[in-house]
Amino acid sequence: MAKPHAAAILEDRWNGAKGRRLAKRGWRGQVVSFTGYGSVTQARVLARVLLTKRAQRSGADAAASDIELYHAMQARRGWRSFLTTPGMDMPVTVTVGARTVHTRTDRSGILDITVEGHGLEPGWRSATISTPDAAPATAALNIVGPDVTFGIVSDIDDTVIKTMLPRPMIAAWNTFVRHEGTRYAVPGMATMYRELLRENPGAPIVYISTGAWNTVPQLTRFLRSNGYPLGPLLMTDWGPTNTGWFRSGQDHKRAALHRLARELPGVEWLLVGDDGQHDPAIYGEFAEQRPEKVRAIAIRRLSATEQLLSHFTPLAQDELGPSRRKLAQVPICRASDGYGLQRLLRVALGQLPVPSDVVVED
Repeated sequence: MAKPHAAAILEDRWNGAKGRRLAKRGWRGQVVSFTGYGSVTQARVLARVLLTKRAQRSGADAAASDIELYHAMQARRGWRSFLTTPGMDMPVTVTVGARTVHTRTDRSGILDITVEGHGLEPGWRSATISTPDAAPATAALNIVGPDVTFGIVSDIDDTVIKTMLPRPMIAAWNTFVRHEGTRYAVPGMATMYRELLRENPGAPIVYISTGAWNTVPQLTRFLRSNGYPLGPLLMTDWGPTNTGWFRSGQDHKRAALHRLARELPGVEWLLVGDDGQHDPAIYGEFAEQRPEKVRAIAIRRLSATEQLLSHFTPLAQDELGPSRRKLAQVPICRASDGYGLQRLLRVALGQLPVPSDVVVED
């Protein structure tokens, strides 16, 4: 294995020293569970362990204060999510159905483990995650049945939430300074997702973003409060990696798509993104490589103002990448919001005949 990057070594030393000092003051590891997914043969469990001095609440106390906590978080500024100390290399016990697995967190406190032979039936199930120092936490799992053939992959930034990424100053303001309650949902997207999942019982939705794992709790609250369906959030680590100062967001999305194709081989995906970053190119590349895994591509067109804030030009800069001839079998829809995309997708997915005033790009 190649020698870790100097930035990763420095970050590990800093986090290790900080963790040891906090441990002497009585801080202990606390599990922050994320939504996972899987099939009837394996399940992917996601969580993060952070060091905290706050005592764990009992289940009854937690349930009683959920509403109060949610309203309190509406006034929470994003930068607080990044002032955390990860539980590095911490022992963790994961129980999924009939299987119990012992593992350890990574250098960022992330738990990302695949548990095979769990014996769970399709539907919403749960996993139990515990550390030696804290009460067990429960993580939701969407176990996809073998008969399910449709699913949704959705970008987050500028697809379901208006963040004006990737312009650095705007992104930093939205992520670190603004209150959670001041962010805005893209009109119609939640309605479109709910309708598609209602028409395809058991279908999964997976959110893929280049955002940091630190923001998963806030994004989950945002999605829930704005009516978006529950689903796993596949994020990334913003800090230094073993190969450089920052990891590639595009590579993260590519790897996530191909992993989903392997883990849920019977599912054909509707890929939803926007034209402000690299979604069209990434989705087009994936559709060229695995056309049998892509039911359709839906791209939200950013307004001229959003494009200008994103990359200083009012025109979309990203295209689908592969030749149009290679993508001829994959329907491609473009609209400015979820309502327009939903109308086009009903045609693209064969639910409605093509009317004279609707153009579906394919």
